[in-house]
Amino acid sequence: MQLIYFSPTHTTRQVLEGIANGLNSNPVKHIDLTLSSPAWEAAPDEITLFGVPVYGGRVPAEATRRMKQIKGNQTPAVVVVVYGNRAYEDALLELRDIVTEQGFVPIAAAAFIGEHSYTTGDYPIAPGRPDTNDLQKAADFGTEISELLQEAKTLSPIAVPGNFPYKPQGQKPPIAPVTIAEKCDQCGICVSVCPTGAITLYDLPETDASACILCCACIKECPTGARINDSGFINEKSQWLVDNYSERKEPEVFVTNL
Repeated sequence: MQLIYFSPTHTTRQVLEGIANGLNSNPVKHIDLTLSSPAWEAAPDEITLFGVPVYGGRVPAEATRRMKQIKGNQTPAVVVVVYGNRAYEDALLELRDIVTEQGFVPIAAAAFIGEHSYTTGDYPIAPGRPDTNDLQKAADFGTEISELLQEAKTLSPIAVPGNFPYKPQGQKPPIAPVTIAEKCDQCGICVSVCPTGAITLYDLPETDASACILCCACIKECPTGARINDSGFINEKSQWLVDNYSERKEPEVFVTNL
C-alpha cells in the first residue's frame, strides 16, 4: 500500500495514516510530494491512497505538477482532500480526475477537515483537526475500503461531488509570511519545510512572495513563533472564515457500488 500526499502542515498525512490503519495492509510506503517530485509507478494490485489539501476549492497547482510523476497500472486508488472547514468545492473531483489520468482507478473518495492553514490563537479555524473523532472515521473508512477490495470482482470508478469545468484557480496576492527579528534564532527550519523553496536564510529568513503558496508550514513549524502573517488581506480573510465557518463540519466518504 502506498500513501501519496502533498501535506505542508501534516493534516492530510494524518488523515491518510488514519485510513491506512483501517485498511490494515502492510507494508505501507510513504511517497511525500510536499518537498519533492519523486517518480513512482504502482503495480496493478497495490492499493494507493492519494491526499491533498484544498486551496480555494481546488487541488494546489504544485501538488498537481508533482502527481504527474506518479503512474498507475489500473491500480485501485482512494482519493482524499482535506479542507479547512469552509468547502472543498471542485477539489475532490479534480483529484479523482488527475489520478485517473495517471492510470489509477479511484474506487473510494473522502473529504476530511483539517485545521486551516491560517489558524492562530486570534483566528481559530477548525483548530486541532483532524481530531480523535476524525481519525476514527478515517479508520472506519479504511475498513470499509478493505471489505470492498475483498468483495469486488471488478473495480468501478467512484462518482464524487464537484463541477467541471472546475472553478478558476484563485490568484494569490503578492504576500508571504514575515519574520519577527527579535524572535528568530536563525535555525533554518522555515527554509527546510517550505514546499516551493521560497525562503532563503540571510541575516533573517527572506521570502519570495511570488513563489510562496501561503501554506503556512513555516509558521506552524517555527519553534520560536518568529514567522507570522501580518498581511491585512490574510487577517481579513481569517476573520471572515471565523465569522462564517466556525460551525463544525464532518467528513464525507464515498465508496463505489459493487
